[in-house]
Amino acid sequence: MRIFLTGGAGFIGSNFVRWALSNEAVSSKIEKLVVYDSLTYAGNLENLDGLEKNPKFLFVKGDIRDAKLCADLFQEHKIDAVIHFAAESHVDRSILDPLSFVKTNVEGTQVILNEARNNNVGKFLHVSTDEVYGSLGPEGFFVESTPLDPSSPYSASKASSDLLVLAAYKTYGYHVNVTRCTNNYGPYQFPEKLIPFFVTNALNDLPLPLYGDGRNIRSWLHVDDHSDALWKVLNSGRAGEVYNIGGSTESEKDNSEVTHAILNILKKPETLIKYVEDRKGHDRRYAVDYSKIKGELNWEPKKDFETGLKETIRWYQDNEKWWQRVKSGEYQRFYDEYYSKRI
Repeated sequence: MRIFLTGGAGFIGSNFVRWALSNEAVSSKIEKLVVYDSLTYAGNLENLDGLEKNPKFLFVKGDIRDAKLCADLFQEHKIDAVIHFAAESHVDRSILDPLSFVKTNVEGTQVILNEARNNNVGKFLHVSTDEVYGSLGPEGFFVESTPLDPSSPYSASKASSDLLVLAAYKTYGYHVNVTRCTNNYGPYQFPEKLIPFFVTNALNDLPLPLYGDGRNIRSWLHVDDHSDALWKVLNSGRAGEVYNIGGSTESEKDNSEVTHAILNILKKPETLIKYVEDRKGHDRRYAVDYSKIKGELNWEPKKDFETGLKETIRWYQDNEKWWQRVKSGEYQRFYDEYYSKRI
């Protein structure tokens, strides 16, 4: 399989690349992996450092709205499948600048979807989020047929892109799949998200700003479990279908629980917690029913949250240089430094 992967220098995309190329059973089925990213603030080429030595790996800097470049790459590398991770994804940023989310998540998705279909790329896997369903009550789970009810400009833009992808199946019969996952965590996550933000702040004895009463609930999914699910959908998902990808029941935690767990593991005082004004449009609870992907594709999460969180915290402790460069902005020079060495 020759795969074109957008957003490959971001958190989930780069973890998928590393997981796929290090997993012998998966890597043996990949002939070429073209990793495409525009390297905006959330795209960090250091996330892929070392992979350039792998003959199956190729990084290309580019925007998903650049139709010609995408088409040229599809033709040059005889691409069989697209895995579309690229997206603006931070809710707070979307509240401040909704238009940039529409440009990337909606317009960008349609552009690359058009070019994939027009250039005979066989499959298109669109990676989305459970946030498109909106807020869930204290009980129950989102299923694939739950009506979309987004609460923020971010989730509204993702819901729009989901519908565009699904429309390509209904209109043209194009083989697409949409996956909607719960909150991911793991290494290389941009430290504006809750777990890496709080871990790195705690390591520096800085405040941990917790929104509202801290009781907003999320189901947590380790990024490697997510990668495994995506691979199964790419290979065996039924055309035109949506698949929810969720964490186990025990991984459902409120933000206060996660915050206290981080402090306990790091042996830091609870006085670092600072309650702040709640985020606008802050959904109270997310949780998805993943029985469809379990039943059809034999997938379920393997890593329990307690173990995964400890491993993730250890990664940030062992990779302080990486997150310090991200927080300082120095990481954004890595692309130029990297390519200057290769010329």
